[in-house]
Amino acid sequence: MIIGQIESYNSEKKMGIVKSQNDFFEFDAVSWTSAVPPDLGDEVTFDMVDGVVTDMRLFAETMLKPVTAVKSRWIATTLAFFLGAVGVHRFYLGFYKLGLAQIALTALTQGYGLLWGFIEAILIFSGHIYKDAKGRPLK
Repeated sequence: MIIGQIESYNSEKKMGIVKSQNDFFEFDAVSWTSAVPPDLGDEVTFDMVDGVVTDMRLFAETMLKPVTAVKSRWIATTLAFFLGAVGVHRFYLGFYKLGLAQIALTALTQGYGLLWGFIEAILIFSGHIYKDAKGRPLK
């Protein structure tokens, strides 16, 4: 694995130049494996096979670990079902502003916030709400 930096990229021709130490290498869109297009100044990792750049990706993607679930869907569903009117499940998932909004709605509507909590319990249970505030999936 070689670490480098993109010196130029032409999006029309789908070609670019990457610099590693004092060497410059041409690359094309076929060797690019990241979801976002290359951009000037991006730090990248790549391999060389017979003088051709292969398997080029953003350096940050190389270093990232897979996201692991931390919060439980069952706990969030239970909290939403029983304490959803006061947004306890939203606090559990890290959505503090939504939790405060649920408390305010319940207080202002004299209890109609119960409906909001019940609906969100169904959404969490069915998988429509499937991430916490940090974007991690629910287990």
